[in-house]
Amino acid sequence: MYFTEIDEQSYGVKPMNCLAHMLIYKSKMRSYRDLPLRYFELGTVHRHEKSGVLHGLLRVRGFTQDDAHILCTPEQLDGEIKGVLKFVQDVMEIFGFEYEMEISTRPEKAIGSDEDWERATSALMSALKDSALPFEINEGDGAFYGPKIDIKLKDALDRKWQCATIQCDFTLPERFDLTYVGSDGEKHRPVMVHRVILGAIERFIGVLIEHFAGSFPLWVSPVQAVIINVTDNQAEYAQKVYQQLVDSGVRVKIDLRNEKLGFKIREAQMEKIPYMLVIGDREMENGQVAPRSRTGKTIDPMTPENFIRFVEDESRQYH
Repeated sequence: MYFTEIDEQSYGVKPMNCLAHMLIYKSKMRSYRDLPLRYFELGTVHRHEKSGVLHGLLRVRGFTQDDAHILCTPEQLDGEIKGVLKFVQDVMEIFGFEYEMEISTRPEKAIGSDEDWERATSALMSALKDSALPFEINEGDGAFYGPKIDIKLKDALDRKWQCATIQCDFTLPERFDLTYVGSDGEKHRPVMVHRVILGAIERFIGVLIEHFAGSFPLWVSPVQAVIINVTDNQAEYAQKVYQQLVDSGVRVKIDLRNEKLGFKIREAQMEKIPYMLVIGDREMENGQVAPRSRTGKTIDPMTPENFIRFVEDESRQYH
């Protein structure tokens, strides 16, 4: 953690989102009818990693997580874990990632009883087995408060990076004295499931860049098309087409530089922009654009309206 002192008071920069979610849960009395409660936060956290392990976007000191915490009854735990596993599978399928699953067990430095660790580990194993998902055991690599399922993606170099994770936690609800009133009118202890799907957004983007070698599918490309004029004669028409595409939600840029057409096309290909929309005198006269893909394939000229529909249709076809 990062620590500092202000006015003789010690402070720590937030290393995780769980604690605030537990305080929200504890802000009022909870009933079994309220559960499961699912809190989500796209939260930025900071961890003082050693300089030797920092690695581009893939391992950083400040990062943002798609973080959620599910508080549920012990009876609901199995269904909640399986629900998150299905969520992970759906998202990985969208991007076309290969991945492996591991259960990381109790580390040397841990809190909580042996019984709680056994219950949590068994719950994760059971959910994976029932879901027919293969997994390995990663001894001693769990969080200090509970075991976890780590989903490790393979990048373009066949390296593995842990992104999604599902952690089962009986210990922190005990430490923070979290309770709910059961159907018997008595107080009971909830179970906490920590989960991220993409994980650290920065790491996920780094793996994604390498996975697609920069050639992102149209739907995820930061720039989906670039408008390229042949001569200055088409500049005014090109600006109108640009505005039409922007107004329709297409992520587009325009290149009106006084450079040769071939140079501008090659530059756009090096930037791996999915489509170049070439506009010459003929396209201007016909109210069209001439699309060309980054692979070099040319497409029949079409109106800007038809290109907008073309982008919308292709963007629906994930990976």
